[in-house]
Amino acid sequence: MTDSVTTAEDTGSRRGRGERGASARRAARAGGGPGAQLTYIRRQVPYYEVLSEEGLALIEANADTVLEEIGIEFRDDAEALAMWREAGADVRGQRVHFPKGLPRALLKTAPSVFTQHARNPARSVQIGGGATVFAPVYGPPFVRDLDGNRRYATLEDFRNFVKLAYLAPSIHHSGGTVCEPVDVPVNKRHLDMLLAHMTLSDKPFMGSVTAPERAEDTVAMAKLLFGEDFVDQNTVTISLINANSPMVFDDTMLGAAKVYARANQACIVTPFILAGAMSPVTVAGTLTQVLAEVLAGAAFTQLVRPGAPVLFGTFASSISMQSGAPTFGTPEPSLVSYGAAQLARRLGLPFRTGGSLCAAKIPDAQAAYESANTLNSTLLCGANFVLHAAGWLEGGLSACYEKFIMDADQLGVAQKLAQGVDLSENGQALDAIREVGPGSHYLGCAHTQANFQTAFYRSIVADNNSFEQWQAEGEKTAPQRAGEIARRWLDNYEAPSLDPGIRDSLDDFVARKKASMPDAFT
Repeated sequence: MTDSVTTAEDTGSRRGRGERGASARRAARAGGGPGAQLTYIRRQVPYYEVLSEEGLALIEANADTVLEEIGIEFRDDAEALAMWREAGADVRGQRVHFPKGLPRALLKTAPSVFTQHARNPARSVQIGGGATVFAPVYGPPFVRDLDGNRRYATLEDFRNFVKLAYLAPSIHHSGGTVCEPVDVPVNKRHLDMLLAHMTLSDKPFMGSVTAPERAEDTVAMAKLLFGEDFVDQNTVTISLINANSPMVFDDTMLGAAKVYARANQACIVTPFILAGAMSPVTVAGTLTQVLAEVLAGAAFTQLVRPGAPVLFGTFASSISMQSGAPTFGTPEPSLVSYGAAQLARRLGLPFRTGGSLCAAKIPDAQAAYESANTLNSTLLCGANFVLHAAGWLEGGLSACYEKFIMDADQLGVAQKLAQGVDLSENGQALDAIREVGPGSHYLGCAHTQANFQTAFYRSIVADNNSFEQWQAEGEKTAPQRAGEIARRWLDNYEAPSLDPGIRDSLDDFVARKKASMPDAFT
């Protein structure tokens, strides 16, 4: 991908060539094209933990009490209730009461680590253990576009965000509903979204969960992409199964969970928590409810198919006690993430939380601070799968192009931090210290020359030039620079190769499914 500024270096005076060369180098650093793709994070730094052994045991005991005395509702799914009854639970109507230890006993078959395969094996990711996988924003019905407009999302926007996620080096996963393409009928849009993930990117992707039959379409299309035998034996999709907190799983989520678990595909069982509305206002109370809901939902996947991959998920936010609006980047949800990560590790399940969350309406200082606070706790707590890692605005109502790039840049920072301290011979740098000695500098020494390209993280968005240089280049803000990067990436995008026969099979499947049903917009 050649930047136009770089091409202009070939003409002009010696002075002009020098000026344009410097400009081209700045443009390259500022996102003239995406860099080499990074693998998922292999963590080299310790976890930050907030709960003692006594605290963890207390919350676990309280969750057992909730499960046994209060119970969890499995609504409008007779099969699920029958499965629980057969497993030894006390089923009263639609509410299931769990004997102490039953969910944990069932979860012993769930893997603590598994691989989600991508169609490009180099992009496959580890879920669990010391791995962290970043995936984009999920679910916004609106976008904030590159012209600064807030509007309903379209299929073109969806495809654009899939392309940006594919191009971003520090995003390891294509995600799922990166925005909701409202210009496509509700009952058909999942087909277009899946096709975009499968053809515009070669990174792993998420499945549809808005109806059981849409989950079945996901599995069917995955078999066309990967091969039926491969899908039967491997995990190629990961899908979000939300609890309807407090303490309810509805038939839509249960239906999707059954489809995916039976197909050996991963489910992220996630209580959706706005503390104060959907859970108690306290951290310990919220953690108790989260653990109870996850134990019930995750254990259900093992009733469906022992050994099916499942994640301990949580999405935790606080609310304004004055307005009731969700708030992000505040301390209490971070404490919930830290505690939930500890509980997940004790259960032996991979953990999902966090992202780059904010309540800001535009990519401003509020967006940056709140997102940084959330992302920092996400990394330090040890999250294995991170949804909403890039592009989130307005409490998740909007996906923003500019913030997507700004967030992706910060994910690169997080990836560098997670590598920890290099204690190799090169990292110790004793040769450099010997060479320079007292009173000199390291700028020209051999060690600096050998490492200068990789020594420090280079932001693609930040402007670190002098005030005069910044002024001469148009006094651009960070969102403006990010918007320019997004435009360049999209202009230079090239789709990863895909076997034409597989592409034809996917196109045919989508066309036949769409033709089989009338449009529905509700």
